[in-house]
Formats: sequence, structure tokens, C-alpha cells
Amino acid sequence: MQYDGLEFLDAVEELARAAGLEVPKSGKQQPRPDIGLYDVLQDCSKFYIEELRKHPEAVEYLKGRGLSGEFCRDFEIGYAPSGWHELINRMGTDSNRLDLLKQAGMLSEGSRGQYDKFRNRVMFPIHDRRGRVIAFGGRALSDDGPKYLNSPETTLYHKGRELYGLYKARQRSSRLDHIIVVEGYMDVVALA
Repeated sequence: MQYDGLEFLDAVEELARAAGLEVPKSGKQQPRPDIGLYDVLQDCSKFYIEELRKHPEAVEYLKGRGLSGEFCRDFEIGYAPSGWHELINRMGTDSNRLDLLKQAGMLSEGSRGQYDKFRNRVMFPIHDRRGRVIAFGGRALSDDGPKYLNSPETTLYHKGRELYGLYKARQRSSRLDHIIVVEGYMDVVALA
């Protein structure tokens, strides 16, 4: 619990998972999400981090907002390129992988088929209490479209139950006496 900054039940589940065991549950059970969703979202996060290094305009935007490379690394900030199928092409186009991307809220659908939900955006991964990527928020670099675009609610992500940056804060201190809740992703990172 102290080492990973987890609550008791999360720590038990993490230890059981590491040992290849399943924790028995009683009472009303929530459906368990497909473990593949966590994997595909982590792969998306890695893709966005790699893309940030390839796009100087996104790096300059972040520098202009006062973010160093160290903060971007610590918060796993990335960049979604402007193409319509960059993520799809990178993650694989087999039907199983596309289905996982769709379930994870990473794709949109139009008259010409599926395409990347996030394009030309600085990407902020949202972590659950155990540090797993469960969703994304994207900040547009240009003025076309909404300023911020967030993942839709999925089996992993419920907007009202998550606080961006809480997992990172818990990693820095095992005991949080106070939490300041702010509106935006950049606000969280700026306070850090």
C-alpha cells in the first residue's frame, strides 16, 4: 500500500494479479473489464509519447506553456498527430485490435468508416488509482474544433469517478492531507 500508494483492496488485487491469482468477491459484482483494454490504452499512450518527440510544433507549444521535458515525461504527455488514421495504422488494423480501440473510446465513426478520435492534440493520459491508463484528454494545437476533447465514458472510465493527476500525487506522497481540485489538465501540471 505504501510503496505504490494504493488503497487496501487495490493493493490486494495487485498482489494477487502478480501471483496469478484471482481475489474472490462476494456480493454484487461489477463486470470485469477486458484486460486488453488496459493494454491497448497503454500502447496508445506510448504511441503519443513517441509522436511528441517527432513534432516540434507540439514541443514548442508545451514549452510556451512553461512545461519542461521532465514534466512531460513525468506526466506521460504526448501528441496525437493530425492524420485521420495514424493511431489505427500504428495499433494494427485487425478486427480484434480495432474493436478494443473502439471500446476504449479511441475511435470515431463517420460515413467513410472509423478514424482516430484525437488528432493534432497534446495528449494527457488519465490514470486510475492503480496507475493504469484508462482514458485521455486532448488539447488542440489549432483553433479548428473544440479546445479540449476527452475520452467518452467506457467500461474503464467514468468521468465522475476520476481526478486527473491524483495517481501522480499519490506517488509523490503516501499521505495527502489536502488536495486542490482545478479545472484543466494544464492547471494540474502547472501546479505540480
